[in-house]
Amino acid sequence: MDAETDSTQGADSRDAARLILGEATAVTVLTGAGISTDSGIPDFRGPNGVWTKDPAAEKASNIQFYISDPEVRKANWERRASGELWADVEPNDGHRALVTLEQLGKLHTLITQNVDELHQRAGSSPDKVVEIHGTTRKVGCLDCDWRAEMHVVLDRVRAGEDDPHCEVCGGILKSATISFGQSLIAADLRRAEVAAAECDVFLAVGSSLGVYPINESVAIAKNSGAALIIVNMEPTPYDRYADVVLHESISEVLPQIV
Repeated sequence: MDAETDSTQGADSRDAARLILGEATAVTVLTGAGISTDSGIPDFRGPNGVWTKDPAAEKASNIQFYISDPEVRKANWERRASGELWADVEPNDGHRALVTLEQLGKLHTLITQNVDELHQRAGSSPDKVVEIHGTTRKVGCLDCDWRAEMHVVLDRVRAGEDDPHCEVCGGILKSATISFGQSLIAADLRRAEVAAAECDVFLAVGSSLGVYPINESVAIAKNSGAALIIVNMEPTPYDRYADVVLHESISEVLPQIV
């Protein structure tokens, strides 16, 4: 296939996606790491990934290691306190395109696998966003319901606490993310399933669609009669079921089709 043919097919796919979204009344969106890479947030396992460069950070993401080993927690807090994670990262045009989708009155729910809160910072309504894997910008106690902004605990670490515990119950504190070995929050998963079942278009953006169980929301949407649009640089297992697939830059193509 020559470049001109490839470009023509790309334009046709963008037109098809634009038409589907233009006629939609309830769009459920699922976003993954790919939407945030243009904001400067690396993936986790790629050549320049967070865990590739820092295996200790990957160890801290396993709940069993985190709970059982104080040294893992201390290293994790020290790493966070030395430079607050993604503090200077800003949303990109892909995030802002989904704000436009909401402003048009078409967004049903925005499910995100990301933990960076860039959707909210771009202007998406928090009540429209389901953070299926939690957020790294907040901290919570593993033993009670206490929760706060991350900087509250980082200030304590910088003041000399190397392994801060909950001031309410004494429990272990952790970023409000879902670590390996932790269950997803049932209410969030149920909300995602309902959103997939109720939409007329399911838009998957920047996700490999390989992470269970949230990837099953794609099948729920298709089985409920929704059109499926996939925007991702790499192929996914669900491409063959999609009405439109766009392997293009998310921050460039998403504003075009919305």
